[in-house]
Amino acid sequence: MTQFSPTTIERIRQARRAGEVSRAAHLQRLTGETFDLLVIGGGATGLGVAVDAASRGLRTAIVEAHDWAKCTSSRSTKLVHGGVRYLEQMDFGLVTEALHERGLLHQNAPHLVHPLPFIVPSFKWWEGPFYGVGLKLYDALAGKLNLKPSRFLSRDEVIARIPNVHLDGLHGGVEYYDGQFDDARMAVSLLRTALQHGAAAASGVRVTGLLKDAGKVSGAEAVCAVTGAALRIKARVVVNCTGIFADAIRQMDAPAATPMIEPAQGVHVVLDRSFQPSDTAIMVPHTDDGRVLFVIPWHGHTLVGTTDTPMPKAEVDPQPTEEEIGFILKNAGRYLQRTPVRSDVLAAFAGMRPLVHAGGSDGTASKKVSREHVVHASDAGLVSVMGGKWTTYRKMAEDGVNKAMEVAGMPARPCVTEGMRVHGALERSSAAWPSEDWLQVYGTEAADLKALMQREPELAAPLHAELPYTVAALVWGLQHEQARTAEDLLFRRTRAGLLNAAATASCMTQLERALAD
Repeated sequence: MTQFSPTTIERIRQARRAGEVSRAAHLQRLTGETFDLLVIGGGATGLGVAVDAASRGLRTAIVEAHDWAKCTSSRSTKLVHGGVRYLEQMDFGLVTEALHERGLLHQNAPHLVHPLPFIVPSFKWWEGPFYGVGLKLYDALAGKLNLKPSRFLSRDEVIARIPNVHLDGLHGGVEYYDGQFDDARMAVSLLRTALQHGAAAASGVRVTGLLKDAGKVSGAEAVCAVTGAALRIKARVVVNCTGIFADAIRQMDAPAATPMIEPAQGVHVVLDRSFQPSDTAIMVPHTDDGRVLFVIPWHGHTLVGTTDTPMPKAEVDPQPTEEEIGFILKNAGRYLQRTPVRSDVLAAFAGMRPLVHAGGSDGTASKKVSREHVVHASDAGLVSVMGGKWTTYRKMAEDGVNKAMEVAGMPARPCVTEGMRVHGALERSSAAWPSEDWLQVYGTEAADLKALMQREPELAAPLHAELPYTVAALVWGLQHEQARTAEDLLFRRTRAGLLNAAATASCMTQLERALAD
């Protein structure tokens, strides 16, 4: 890896100090103002709620205990999708809503979301017609916002598009389109969008209790993870968007509240691009546990997942098990001529889905639990937005803010996010997908990063030979994107930690030293 020069170290520290000054200003706002709406939780749902509320003109605050998108929201399959597998469950309403939101995301975040072709290879004569009919229905449910129509492929076409496809018994396949994105970078763009609309936002702020006035929730007590300072944040309504930890916040309000969240762990592995060297993904329709598996090109690598394992409790930093990694490699190998083995895994990561299971878990297999979202208001006025997925974050936020305004007795204000571009959005014609340029995800700010590297050539040094990023991404993340730690920078402002674990580990210690005075 590149060794930081004294000049580079000082520049990193300068950026960190600038970020600290900005954070201090947000902390001062949190304790010095009374907000219309306080959001707890800085993942997809919470950031979406903050954007929705702030863009309606509400005085909005959002706090996150760790880093933005630290948990589930940075550990997804990187797809903006309608959910092909829900067609088999006849859940047409859920699919239609998700496909509509997929289309809006494609329009509103062109620097982050792009159409990705998927091929379902057929190894039995009936699979092509069977999946083909289902995917034509998928097209129809998307309506005018469909990305591109599905089509049948011959055996030769499948081989040309998936060079590493398993050849024995291959008949052909079906191609369809879904969206692909960078989840953590989407979170950063939503954060910046909320800030543009006047929201106060701080990560590293852990809520420890709820404030109440005459029996109604009126804000939150919190602790700053950096200074240890106690904070009292006042708001007309509080919205709980803490995902897998939603029950813990609900029980701060009502200790006897019945748990509604059932965490399910999903694991992904990252392989070298050679395992799927084209810009086409593979959808494996049935794994050993009856769910789908994806083999996806992502940031110059091959992403494979996911598992679906019910978990007994929510964890901030869940870890993939060897059993889950083995499951993925085994099932992917059934469709690949060159079968991946454990030594081929460059990185593996786990995330927990916040599945809603009203009344508590009854042992139902997690792949059968609904992915729909639920908006719940307690007797004391705590609004909780639970469940759902990245693709439907905007609709979840709209429903959550509508309920929050009702609970607080605020006059109705229309949602404006359907046609609102997120921070950094390019014109679609300027978003060159597929792109191996790591700057693509910065959208309109890519030019600013290029100018920064021209002004300060030491920042153009590569972070590591096995990673696409330069030191400029670290400085930018600290100064403009509320990154505070080396982990924030290497796992969420860049995606280094998800692309190559060994390369990232070699960068971590030096970066931690650079951030320390």
